[in-house]
Amino acid sequence: MKRPTLLLLAPVRPVTDLERSVSHYRDLGFAVELYDGTYAFARRDAAELHLALMPDLEPAVGAAAVFLRVDHAEVLATGWDDREPVQTPCGQREGAHIDPDNNLLRYGSR
Repeated sequence: MKRPTLLLLAPVRPVTDLERSVSHYRDLGFAVELYDGTYAFARRDAAELHLALMPDLEPAVGAAAVFLRVDHAEVLATGWDDREPVQTPCGQREGAHIDPDNNLLRYGSR
């Protein structure tokens, strides 16, 4: 059986305030395009995140996470770091950023 080629992986991030989230992701360096009043696309380099308005979301129990491979020196210059980056046993340096809706962006570099 032939399997289709996957051309893009775009995690959908639940957000409680689309306007605030669009602004937040633009501040992180993403180009953000509004689809309608409930959905937006955040793109940067080879990464794409979708922002979906879910006004009744309870961030403490409905949070989502995504991992991005990055150049860590560039991340340090952007202010993404919410937590002190750590060196993992596999030799990767990893950090984390939490958006206004408690969605976790984990990132790392070798």
